[in-house]
Amino acid sequence: MAKDNKPSRVDTFVFAGSNGHNGQQWQGGLNDVVQNHYRAAHQMSRMARVTSDVRTKCAAYVLALRPWSFSASLTPVALGSALAYKLEGSVDLLVLVVCAVAVLVVHGAGNLVNTYYDFSKGIDHKKSDDRTLVDEILAPQDVVMFGALLYSVGCLCATLLFFLSTLRLEHLALIYFGGLSSSFLYTGGIGLKYVALGDVVILITFGPLAVMFAHAVQVGYLSVLPLVYAVPLALNTEAILHSNNTRDMDSDKQAGIVTLAILLGPTLSYVLYNLLLFVPYVLFCILATHYSISMALPLLTLPMAFPLEKQFRSRCYARIPQKTAKLNLLMGLFYVFGIILAPPGSLPLL
Repeated sequence: MAKDNKPSRVDTFVFAGSNGHNGQQWQGGLNDVVQNHYRAAHQMSRMARVTSDVRTKCAAYVLALRPWSFSASLTPVALGSALAYKLEGSVDLLVLVVCAVAVLVVHGAGNLVNTYYDFSKGIDHKKSDDRTLVDEILAPQDVVMFGALLYSVGCLCATLLFFLSTLRLEHLALIYFGGLSSSFLYTGGIGLKYVALGDVVILITFGPLAVMFAHAVQVGYLSVLPLVYAVPLALNTEAILHSNNTRDMDSDKQAGIVTLAILLGPTLSYVLYNLLLFVPYVLFCILATHYSISMALPLLTLPMAFPLEKQFRSRCYARIPQKTAKLNLLMGLFYVFGIILAPPGSLPLL
């Protein structure tokens, strides 16, 4: 039987697909698809890298702020506002938020100033708690610019408070710029930290000054009331700094600076830490037994204090400042709730 020489449909397809005009169009379309896919993948890869870089940069800025220490600035604002609530019966929430942001950004800017000057003076090293500049996570100019931005935001918040609050301008400026100057001079300028005066600055700034500021912008006048109630919180806040300086005694000595912990030595530093840690609880006991039982609420954090004392006594200082800051936050919140829940007229000076 003779073969049929007519090409099959398969042969026709192969011929057209490999040598025909339709094949050239198909090949060109395939190339376009591949190139478009490559461009899209390259663009997505570049976007992913940019996104990753932005996230890393943002994380570095957050790390440089040392957010674990922010309880030292937020709890005084809450305490001052709670005292104003007991006096006035209400709190302006917008003023409270703006005040909290102002205090928070000044605190964060102060932390950045500390990072910059500790690095410039060779105090920070590979084993330091703050290695933002040591590990080149951020460049020094990044820290400077970020600190300037935060100080600017703080000044903007202070300006808003002038319009939102009835507090006189000179009183508002005195308290705010007093706190701002303290946050800078702690390590910047004359560097009060380096001449054993840093503890005094922190004790005043993150205690009476911050509480008075939050109270004054709410009630519209200055009062000695916040100074009295700020004492327990100020002592506990100072315990954060003292534990930090005690941990860094050796590196601070090598850098040639002087802190209170260095002057006292390990044994007396332990005694001071205990006083700062436990005296506030004694004050709360006095307030609870003589005035209002609600003031016993901060005593709920007492079980957290004993492990800190034991760790400090064993001279194992790892993460003690962070743990003390956590205690400070919880104790401060219970202190605020205790004041709010106290019956009218039951607390001294109210």
